[in-house]
Amino acid sequence: MAPTEVTVVDLRSDTVSKPTAQMRIRMAAAEVGDDVYGEDPTVNELEARTAAIFGKEAGLFVPSGTMGNLLAIMVHCHRRGTEALVGDLSHIFLYEQGGASHLAGVQLATLRNEQDGTFSLQELRRRIRHDDYHEPITSLVVVENTHNICGGKVVPLSFLDELAALVRQPGVGTGSARIALHMDGARIFNAAASLGVGVERICRDFDSVSICLSKGLSAPVGSVLVGAKDFIAEARRLRKALGGGMRQVGILAAAGLVALEEVVPLLGKDHERTKKIAKGKIFPPAIHALQSPNITVDLDTVQSNILLVEITQPQLTASEFSARLGTVEPEELEAGLTDANGAGIVVKASARDWAFARLVLYHQVDDKQVELAIRKLEHVIGQYDKRWPRA
Repeated sequence: MAPTEVTVVDLRSDTVSKPTAQMRIRMAAAEVGDDVYGEDPTVNELEARTAAIFGKEAGLFVPSGTMGNLLAIMVHCHRRGTEALVGDLSHIFLYEQGGASHLAGVQLATLRNEQDGTFSLQELRRRIRHDDYHEPITSLVVVENTHNICGGKVVPLSFLDELAALVRQPGVGTGSARIALHMDGARIFNAAASLGVGVERICRDFDSVSICLSKGLSAPVGSVLVGAKDFIAEARRLRKALGGGMRQVGILAAAGLVALEEVVPLLGKDHERTKKIAKGKIFPPAIHALQSPNITVDLDTVQSNILLVEITQPQLTASEFSARLGTVEPEELEAGLTDANGAGIVVKASARDWAFARLVLYHQVDDKQVELAIRKLEHVIGQYDKRWPRA
């Protein structure tokens, strides 16, 4: 019989984070106006402050990171017959419904992502179009940082520097048009926390950056797109066409301001807790310490708040593993696998048709929940190891 009470540790994504108490207070008291008229003071403050943090001239508050990325593509690739080069494992390519093509009329061409979230600069150079009437015009290159599907990898600064130098070499591209650089920085503050540098340094050579406020930063809604004044002016116009013109939206922007002030400084703790689940100590032993022949992690790849749990047993799928973590069996209760109040433990993980399950930490997952998650993982992995012992 399943228990009537369970404690849920939800590690599916940092998008399930909830507004903090201070966010709710600031939202309730936010001064508002009509943002389409540019008259919402709280939105204006959020846009200006975010742009300043990133060393850019202006910002634009948008409902989602998907819209922020699409607007960047639309502005940078404003001519018909243009092309953007993106990673084949990028969020823009995999999980934004192909909006670049069916809404913006822009062709996406992919470069194979390496395990660290980068791609070959030699391949990029080869794929950039030249003056040929048969070909589209290469107008944009996009980098995702941190890289979600690569396991929260922090893209090295050296790669970003070399990329910027490459696309700005004389003669690169079609005609006199300069190839733009956009960063899908949904989790860019996580990259900064991991590297120990400011986001301005990471994005120094990028023409635009999209920053998500509603993932690990815990705001309920929204992203900010930053760039030059002329770029943001055009993005603001196109935002209206996409249905993103919002009115008294300072209520939401207020949460974004709190995110910048109070949550960004806490991201390092999320990284520490992610590594604890991966590596752990003697007790409770975390995934790596179990040395399972069926389920493992690569400690060297754990760089931020995303942990990829590799399924090495061919008879086990990530979806089955995730479903088992979300189930409480009677023997678990008999073995004392409960919280302090005797409730069973449910761990929610993300899994699709991947060779791994994904766990994502955010600041509302505290040390107690991390310990519960580790205990649940130890039990479930132990079950699989009994079923499929090391040969």
